[in-house]
Amino acid sequence: MKTEHLLIIRLSAIGDVAMLVPVVASLARQYPQMRITVLSRPFARWIFEDLAPNVGFMAADTNGEDKGIRGLNALYRRLQAKHFTAVADMHDVLRTKYLRLRFLMDRYRVEHIDKHRKEKKLLLKNGFKASHQLPTSFDNYADVLRRLGYKVELDFDRLPAPNGTLLRQLQSVIGEKKSFQKWIGIAPFAAHQGKIYPLEKMQTVIERLLQLHPSCRVFLFGGPGEKQTLDSWQKKFPRTVNASAMLANLKEEIMLMRQLDVMVSMDSSNMHLAAIAGTTVVSIWGATHPYAGFMAWKQNPNNAIQTSLGCRPCSIYGNIPCHRGDLACMNNIAPETIINKVEEIINT
Repeated sequence: MKTEHLLIIRLSAIGDVAMLVPVVASLARQYPQMRITVLSRPFARWIFEDLAPNVGFMAADTNGEDKGIRGLNALYRRLQAKHFTAVADMHDVLRTKYLRLRFLMDRYRVEHIDKHRKEKKLLLKNGFKASHQLPTSFDNYADVLRRLGYKVELDFDRLPAPNGTLLRQLQSVIGEKKSFQKWIGIAPFAAHQGKIYPLEKMQTVIERLLQLHPSCRVFLFGGPGEKQTLDSWQKKFPRTVNASAMLANLKEEIMLMRQLDVMVSMDSSNMHLAAIAGTTVVSIWGATHPYAGFMAWKQNPNNAIQTSLGCRPCSIYGNIPCHRGDLACMNNIAPETIINKVEEIINT
């Protein structure tokens, strides 16, 4: 009997790919005889390579050799050589629709994600007070698998612990956590302005947390374009470290997140990375809203900080300019609100 080999496609940003992890890990555990290959962008290799023995990874260079119709055709030929028995398109964009069409023409079993676009438009129209929780990305991913015949139950806990060698390598860079210390993560950035808490207020949060906990360490996370801000905070505040600048790759960042007592994050990729590492996240929501289905894995809704404004949410992804012009959804959140939530978590 031919071994089942499932191809799962998600070619998007880090946060969306991170939300795929609980679903893939649950599927791999419940169907140990099945082979699973995740097709994603190269950064995701760090997330999936040690997830489970029956999970493999393929990288798609959509900005390079796999770009355009010619590149997608070459990518399809490489995929076809893997002899998949079913295909799950977890993205449903132009590139994946084309690959999906090729697989369908060759009579593969293929299903694709339902993103509930109509329901999301109603959420923006009605506002969260008149709306309800939409299916999460985890639900949407799992539904694709169920339509393929894989009745997966989402029972993922967190990513596997790093081995001793990797942990020692990390400690050689950032130091070892002492038993009396609290380690706090701060990820102050997001892809769009409507999802970013004002930086001067976040600076107040950092300053106050350091005062409240004289032995704590604060680790900052962000991309290359945010390095200048994070470096300035590291210089200004003792015991504050620009972790993203010090660590070599995404795998090391996730290993560090695993050791945090709490992560403070926007509605961004770092929220999802910390969650799959098993860390409690205080998430800050402005233009977007958890009702749209993007709350991180196993996070308590009570730890989502947001304001009650009739114009929220104004965007599903945060990419719509504030029509009020004052970003009140973020500016109206007092630093003390975030500090108190962090204190509640680390003192429990």
